[in-house]
Amino acid sequence: MPPERTPISTSDVARSGLRLGYPTVLGDEVWWEEDRPAEAGRRTIVHRAAGGARRELLGAPWDARSRVHEYGGRSYVVVPGAGVAFVNNADQRLYLTHGGTPRPLTAASSYRYGDLLWGGGAIWCVREHHDGDDGKVHRALVSVTLDGEVREVVSGSDFYASPALSPDGEHLAYICWNHPRLPWTGTELRITRLEDGSSWTVKGGMSESVLAPQWRDNRNLYLVSDWSGWWNLYQIGIFGTSSQALYPAEEEFAWPLWELGGAPYLVLGDGRLAVLHGQGDLRLGVLDPETGTLTDLDVPYTGWRPALSADGTTLAGIAYGSDIPRSVVRVDTVTGRVEGLRRDIAELPDVAYLPEPHAVEISGSFGRRVHAYRYAPYAAEGPAPYVVFLHGGPTGHATTELSLEKAFFTTRGIGVLDVNYGGSTGYGRAYRERLRGQWGVVDVEDTVAAAQWLAAEGYADPARIAVRGASAGGWTVMAACASSTVFRGGVSIAGISALAPLAAATHDFESRYVEWLVGPESLYPSREPLSRAGEVSCPMLLMQGLADPVVPPSQSEAFATALTDRGIPCTYLSFEGESHGFRRLETKTAALAAELAFYEQLFRPDPSD
Repeated sequence: MPPERTPISTSDVARSGLRLGYPTVLGDEVWWEEDRPAEAGRRTIVHRAAGGARRELLGAPWDARSRVHEYGGRSYVVVPGAGVAFVNNADQRLYLTHGGTPRPLTAASSYRYGDLLWGGGAIWCVREHHDGDDGKVHRALVSVTLDGEVREVVSGSDFYASPALSPDGEHLAYICWNHPRLPWTGTELRITRLEDGSSWTVKGGMSESVLAPQWRDNRNLYLVSDWSGWWNLYQIGIFGTSSQALYPAEEEFAWPLWELGGAPYLVLGDGRLAVLHGQGDLRLGVLDPETGTLTDLDVPYTGWRPALSADGTTLAGIAYGSDIPRSVVRVDTVTGRVEGLRRDIAELPDVAYLPEPHAVEISGSFGRRVHAYRYAPYAAEGPAPYVVFLHGGPTGHATTELSLEKAFFTTRGIGVLDVNYGGSTGYGRAYRERLRGQWGVVDVEDTVAAAQWLAAEGYADPARIAVRGASAGGWTVMAACASSTVFRGGVSIAGISALAPLAAATHDFESRYVEWLVGPESLYPSREPLSRAGEVSCPMLLMQGLADPVVPPSQSEAFATALTDRGIPCTYLSFEGESHGFRRLETKTAALAAELAFYEQLFRPDPSD
């Protein structure tokens, strides 16, 4: 039986969300981003000096967060000898700080900045403009000097990412794409000669996703491309000649480009490449591009986020394990020395309380493989209640990263099955393209199959299985509850319930996503949960941030109203000041407490109570 008093509270889970991200290493110094859940979720930049002393560079109310593409990404760049340049959330201006009061680099305007790179005496970045005369969003690659001079370098495409300056400063490489494509469906690697502004395409196109260019030398580039069906590493000349696969494998060497400023691989000082690769979780290795030899490093971490930084042969990254919190890690790729510099969770409960992930493959509809991770409830005997977790995106994926949220439930006797339904990344292009035109079908079928598998294998009590997800995961929760009676109840956080309002109101980055996921508007009624709310017969809990620019609150409100009008038990909780993903300590605590209370009611021995 689970313990009467578990060691993990709602506040423990809420306080664990430091969201460490985007480290930078220069010599013996390291910088990274870090959230402050107790300070309205603002994000600061932390500096670790050569001697190990750690200090916060931005005090309240400064909040380092880019809103380019709404999802942002890396918010800062280190300027050697001058400090750190960063994007401030409130006004999206670029500022420079050395630990004192930041000074602005750009004027107050409707511009946003992101994907910052320092080189050649300037900051190179993506600039986004929201208040043009034509009502459209415009983007360009620009350079910004420390004197505040802004120069537009490249424009004309709908989207830009990953600027990379050649060693001699003569060329700028970058990724771009246009509507209706997304960075995981089709991008181009282009180069601009800075002297005269001439530009050309090196690789990519309508059905090839090219990512993360890095310069090998002044005339050759490394890149990641999925033209073989997997995001693999290549080398290519600046005019598109001599394309060469460095390590062909049925593995991914990158994640989808939801956020800007990450790096799934880097060139080390000795010419080797530090790379992340694998299926599902990404592990760390060193690739010799001359011999094609890939050697995984002996580190205690089972997964890494694609946000590497390197200086010489020293590497910094964000790593995790199933019993190791997300951590800022420094690695000497020559000696193999590994240092954990900062952990997302300061104090962990006894490791016995942390659930171990078990990778499983489930046979879904039409014999499709469905990948998932099962977390058994603590000290369970016989079939137990389970919650099926669904990630957002839907072009995203679940990893085995330690989650106190999962442990919060498993220590209370509730198992978790984290499903990478068809459309998820981490398993090749064919797997993620299962969802093309099939959103609301394949994801739902895979989710239902996963719940049925739990019961058939004897893990779950078939009368006590619930489903939960956020954003696109919330869509699948609502659609699955309308399509099947396998779930006792569902929890949707900022879930998408209707397609036409979403396509009309959502932000520019995803404004054409529905076309790829569903198809023509004539299919909307058969797919969207709101049109099928009359088929839902189980209780539901809906939660929503009222400042969400990605999924408007009206989505959750409309679905809640449709259920309550029919007498279906439904609780709708909204949170002031929260965006797409809860950041505030009080919000995360309240939301988790509400979710637990919901499951406790669902899983009572007498469901009619």
